[in-house]
Amino acid sequence: MSLHFSVTTRFAPTPSGELHLGHVLAAWEARRLADVHGGRCLLRIEDLDTGRTRDPLVVQQMLDDLAWVGLQFDGEIVRQSERTAAYVVALDRLRAMGLLYPCFCSRAEIRAEWEEMYRAPHDSPRFRYSGRCRDLPEDIVEEKLVCGVPHAWRINMRRVQDLIGCPLWEDIGRSGVQRCVPSICDDVILARKDAPASYHLAVVVDDAWQGVSLVSRGEDLLESTPVHRALQGVLALPVPLYAHHTLLRNSAGFRLAKRDQSCSIRFLRERGVSPRQILEAVHSAVENGGKCTLF
Repeated sequence: MSLHFSVTTRFAPTPSGELHLGHVLAAWEARRLADVHGGRCLLRIEDLDTGRTRDPLVVQQMLDDLAWVGLQFDGEIVRQSERTAAYVVALDRLRAMGLLYPCFCSRAEIRAEWEEMYRAPHDSPRFRYSGRCRDLPEDIVEEKLVCGVPHAWRINMRRVQDLIGCPLWEDIGRSGVQRCVPSICDDVILARKDAPASYHLAVVVDDAWQGVSLVSRGEDLLESTPVHRALQGVLALPVPLYAHHTLLRNSAGFRLAKRDQSCSIRFLRERGVSPRQILEAVHSAVENGGKCTLF
């Protein structure tokens, strides 16, 4: 497919552990798409979630492994931890539009509620937030806020749909043109006390700021794309094309998990696997439904 615009892709890992084969696939695919269309491929470190990100040395280890494999990027490296002011601006804008509400539910309460609902045969097994705090009376909300009750900020997707309707987005890799229906999306968390912005908000704000015009990422993030399209709509941000690629699997067809040490680039390096072997295995996997020949 020939694209009639300047193509900018990005590789945006979370430094929650060592670089693994799944990272290499994502980086390789982003770099490949940029090269095919004569564009740029950026590197962004998504290090906002302090509960998942580890020692800063992990970032340097990831960079060293990327360089060893032979993957290169354009421009300066962006770290989300240095971009918090931009996320606050976006949150304030959404709040002024009446799209945010405080959620006082703990993770345990939400999970317990979901598990109770799932006992009914007609309910979906996918974990979702019910919206129990969406319509709390204003006096109760104010009282809880004044008392300092812990809370997160969620976006009201029903109101989002009232504002922007059901916009379109396109996946050039597999799905084609898709329609985003905000009202059937979760009221996702956009900020918490311990995180100035969630993945959903930060990635949308940063993609627009960096001029990312083609978002290449794994198919495990496909369900997040309607949420991101909705945020782009209410924030009046540019809408990139998407390309969701397959995930790596072993010979038995099971998805490779980054917790498996054998997926670590450092582990493979120590056992004599060459950069060429790794890149050839990744390329072969893309051509063969994700099946990785290293396993």
